[in-house]
Amino acid sequence: MRPFDHKTSLKLASKKGADITQIRPFIDEALELELLMAPAQGLDIIVKDNRYYFKTNTQEIREGNFCIVDIETNGSKPEKHQIIEIGAVKVKDGKIVGQYESLVQCDEISKHITQLTGISVEETKDAPPMQRVLNEFKAFIGTDIFVAHAVKFDYSFISAMYQKLNMQPMLNRSLCSIDLSERTFSSYRYGLNYLNNSLELHDTATHHRALSDAITTAKLFLMSLELVDEKIETVEDLILFSKQGKRFKRPKFDPLLDSAEKV
Repeated sequence: MRPFDHKTSLKLASKKGADITQIRPFIDEALELELLMAPAQGLDIIVKDNRYYFKTNTQEIREGNFCIVDIETNGSKPEKHQIIEIGAVKVKDGKIVGQYESLVQCDEISKHITQLTGISVEETKDAPPMQRVLNEFKAFIGTDIFVAHAVKFDYSFISAMYQKLNMQPMLNRSLCSIDLSERTFSSYRYGLNYLNNSLELHDTATHHRALSDAITTAKLFLMSLELVDEKIETVEDLILFSKQGKRFKRPKFDPLLDSAEKV
């Protein structure tokens, strides 16, 4: 099943849903078979009154399954580079309920990346190959909402790795924790390390290690959920709010620097 175009995705995410004729162009074979197979690519679609909706349209936030993901890579371009570490934690009903992490076999890691992450080629030599790691991650995330700090990079990179290995691309609904943070509280900056230091989210964090950053992001995400207006009830409402809600105005001074000057 191919990813839906933007217009069709908006219809499936809306309260009115989409008519069968509106999604048929994206169905390769029998509609029923494709809808049954969609969860294997991370997407739940429900049928009601001959209309189709993302399941997130009807899920209350406390019932939603969120998978907070972070990856480390040996470069920024998936056509040339690869994932070298992946970390993920599951969040449901305000709690972290599971986690996954793995290094990935890699033959080339630059000194810059090693300095940044602490991961060397030597460290990955006994790690599982990419295919196995992606299969394990795919089983772990299931149809959860894919959440990451700057989600576009992590989501597109993992999906590109899937396709490199002749796997189907991800269709999971996604949410960016930076976007949600900007709409739930004011901060001088919204980089993950900065927010961890200013909000004291994860006191044993190791920045630029996948599971540690995923845990930090999960704690940030849970904090943001506490600040979301009660009118935002469903998971799809939350996704829409993260994209279209009003951003907080950033302060004119850096509270971390200001605090340091007073010491």
